[in-house]
Amino acid sequence: MDASRYARQLKLNRRHMIAASAGAAGLAAAGRSARSVRAQDAVTLTQWYHQYGEAGTQEAAARYAAEYSEVNPDVTVEMVWVPGDYSATALPAALLTDDGPDVFEGSPSLAMVDAGQIEPLDDLFTEEVMADFNPVNIAAATINDSIYGVKMLDDLGLLYYRRSILDEAGIAPPTTMDELIAAAQALDTGRVKGLFLGNDGGVSALIHIAPWSAGVEFLDAANNEITFGNERTVVAYQKVRELHGSGALLVGAPTDWWDPSAFNQGLTAMQWTGLWAMPGIQAALGDDFGVVPWPALDGDGSPATFWGGWTEMVNARGQHIEESKEFVRWLWIENTAAQQDWNLAYGFHVPPRISAAESAEPLQSGAPAEAVTILNEHGRVLGPLWTGAMNTIITDALSNILNSGADIEETVATAAEQCQAELDRNLA
Repeated sequence: MDASRYARQLKLNRRHMIAASAGAAGLAAAGRSARSVRAQDAVTLTQWYHQYGEAGTQEAAARYAAEYSEVNPDVTVEMVWVPGDYSATALPAALLTDDGPDVFEGSPSLAMVDAGQIEPLDDLFTEEVMADFNPVNIAAATINDSIYGVKMLDDLGLLYYRRSILDEAGIAPPTTMDELIAAAQALDTGRVKGLFLGNDGGVSALIHIAPWSAGVEFLDAANNEITFGNERTVVAYQKVRELHGSGALLVGAPTDWWDPSAFNQGLTAMQWTGLWAMPGIQAALGDDFGVVPWPALDGDGSPATFWGGWTEMVNARGQHIEESKEFVRWLWIENTAAQQDWNLAYGFHVPPRISAAESAEPLQSGAPAEAVTILNEHGRVLGPLWTGAMNTIITDALSNILNSGADIEETVATAAEQCQAELDRNLA
């Protein structure tokens, strides 16, 4: 969407839109850039973003800040673009101080709630608003029965396949893991490999997806229980090992699974990557591709994909909590034009509000529309009680299974016990 079309769509309580761009200002923290539009009053909100790689996103974020100050002249919104390790370093450090951002993106967690770092936003979610978000997005931001964030963008993974290659081989898009393994082997010509899951052979891509495709949930938040330590996870990882050892996987590609270059360059007949890659794939291949979710493990499983993205939160230690909440309401709940612009004009994502996604022209037909259906029908989340430490545990477990020949049943059981211990510590 170009800037003029965006401005025409923006629904503001003014007769005319005044074009504004935000000015740059230096911050004390080296390497950060700040943009703001100065209001007449002393109320200034700081809004943090991590450094998106998509061209135009920084300017768009600054433009939204400018637009809010245009219609709310008593509030200055200062947009801060944070490069480097945002999630693990910059943001956690800032939230430990009294000078952290008023509004910021990330993922709500129990630790943040316990530390008093994020403000409940339940009052933003009227019955009408609740109905306009998928329950998965609401659940992902809900901790101790309160909602702590508003989803900004939705991402998902897709299994892309070359239509011409599969058609020539007489192979249908796979719907089970056995079909996927057979297809990958049949499509492997040596010069063109059957499937690309990343240069680690699928560890990063499949640690969650494979158990989800078996019908497994990793954590039962209602009972504070780790639930992946079962036979279905064992069978799922057995199939991943079978796929890993099939010889049909592309490894050593110039880029990893999140980049579509290997698929676009004809190095592989199928690739697991994200919705964000679709515009580049369309530009390279036209309509010679299709998408499906990750196949079900078997007849007792179900297709699966991850439900990713970013969530906007309000700093509970901020000096202007109510003003911050109103800004979040305006941008991520009320402002359909900005949400569609943010999700679709620079990269390719799904606006989290159902009505915003349904009215977005780029998502109305073809593979993009199929992707939205896949997200809504098969998207899964780990939830706010899941932690980075737990992720490390299961990543190491699957890596040992695939690369060191570890006993699958014992490794899964040990990983589940370790994750339960981590959960118990966090809840204590």
